[in-house]
Amino acid sequence: MKKFVAVFLSMIIITGAAIFYITYIWTQNPYEPDKNHLIIGGDIITDIEEPLLEDGNILLSFNAIKKYLDPNAYWDEKLGKVVFTTKDKLITMKTDKLSAMVNQKPVDLNIPARVVDETPYIPIQFLQEMLDITATLASGRIAVIDYNREPVITGKLLEPRGIKRDSSIFSPFVVKKLDAGEKVRVFDRAGKWCKVRTKDGVMGYIEDKYLETGEEARPEPLPQEPAIEPFKPEKGKINMVWEHVVNRNPDISKLKKMEGLDIVSPTWFAVTDGEGNIANKGDMEYVEWAHLNGYQVWGLATNDFNPDNTHIFLNNTDTREKIINQLLIYANLYKLDGINIDFENIYVKDKDMFTQFMRELYPLCREQGLTLSVDVTMISGSANWSQSFNRKALSEAVDYMAVMAYDQHWASSPKAGSVAQYKWVEYGLKRILEEVPAEKIILGMPFYTRLWQEQKVDGSIKVSSKALSMSGIQKILKEKTPEVKWDAESGQYYAQYKENEITYKVWIEDARSINLKSSLVHKYGLAGAAAWRRGFETENIWAVIADNLKDKEDYQQWAQANNFDLLSLE
Repeated sequence: MKKFVAVFLSMIIITGAAIFYITYIWTQNPYEPDKNHLIIGGDIITDIEEPLLEDGNILLSFNAIKKYLDPNAYWDEKLGKVVFTTKDKLITMKTDKLSAMVNQKPVDLNIPARVVDETPYIPIQFLQEMLDITATLASGRIAVIDYNREPVITGKLLEPRGIKRDSSIFSPFVVKKLDAGEKVRVFDRAGKWCKVRTKDGVMGYIEDKYLETGEEARPEPLPQEPAIEPFKPEKGKINMVWEHVVNRNPDISKLKKMEGLDIVSPTWFAVTDGEGNIANKGDMEYVEWAHLNGYQVWGLATNDFNPDNTHIFLNNTDTREKIINQLLIYANLYKLDGINIDFENIYVKDKDMFTQFMRELYPLCREQGLTLSVDVTMISGSANWSQSFNRKALSEAVDYMAVMAYDQHWASSPKAGSVAQYKWVEYGLKRILEEVPAEKIILGMPFYTRLWQEQKVDGSIKVSSKALSMSGIQKILKEKTPEVKWDAESGQYYAQYKENEITYKVWIEDARSINLKSSLVHKYGLAGAAAWRRGFETENIWAVIADNLKDKEDYQQWAQANNFDLLSLE
């Protein structure tokens, strides 16, 4: 019995000693001494490459920056070039170069970007302002990154105390003792424990009863240039029209003033090859005519609708830069007010590179005072070109997004149908609004219609069509005199007739259908409307659009004035 008691007492003593050692004596260094370490905010980052530390400079791996600081960072491995973008800044660095380009102007670096073991490393202090962070070196080999947007909560120790590794009294110390009055940064709480970081960059926990906490005043932000606001009309919503220029610009002596119009967008520029060369059809006389009539000019640039060339130039950082430089030169040369990018037939695999192109163009347009817009197709569930746009990401890299709400049934469609059925337009618009802010959307409307032909060939129906202007289709209807009926589903008049064993069908765009479609601008709080294309409309169209976008103040006002149209859509 005495032996049992002795053993039992020995076990108690040993256990107590172990608890005392763990609780009050045992210190465990959280950092390996032969490595560099990275802290971001209140977290020790261990799942990414360790930073490089050289003479007070911190180089973070590109992977760390992309994962934790800037998801839009871009690395061009072939060219050894890294790209960072914000709304107002385009920063590029080439590895092993002691300079960077900020909005295309050279800036000296203390230390160059470089590639180590196939991983690019970037001098992070240079990017502090752009990323809105503060990067510092703590004692030892610890790089500390703090987000400036987060409030700084500090805790002052009320008595000498150590910092634990975990939120438990039985956890080992990471710091044996801090003196009373010393400050730590507090990040969050776990019960009665506070997660803190010491001035030496050590992360750990301390009970809140030993801290007097308070929020530090944040440093004054650096002086900022005045915010650049995108174009907004003096009255109402944006009213824009595209000017289709094929070989020559229109004769301005024959152009009439368009009521309520704010912007003309001529199709002047096209990237013609994979090397980024641009064909230019700009016309200063046209710009002077537009400005004299109070219209802004947003020069439109296409990718020539060539997906192979587009793939080549989008995937080369230098070629993207070449294209951007040319567009900016032309914008300055012709005194443009904006640039409208209309890249179509893009391979789905290139959609992220198209977004990157727009990110790189946006800050340079803003610096030059240009409004930047991009054209996108309606969302479709089928595997077609509509999936080539990351609409949410694109909306963050432009002032406006023009949604081309037409070609529901396109030129080679196997089935005859409306170019832009009202309910199809509204449904597609609702889907885009799930991803894009309403105040950035310009609703694209068609000024054209398609005359469809259905002909029996070898027992099957062959379908073909041709695009016609509003006056063109009215001329045919007057000549053929078919019965014309209002179709509530499409929000258009419909007619069909037969001639020489061929059935002709048409869903008509006119003042009434445009009135309906343009009402969606107020219904969903959009930025405005645009139309493809000038010259395809009848003269009465401008009064309809001007009334809806400039005179009507909201959708309710429009609905009251057009009650018969609303009833006909039920």
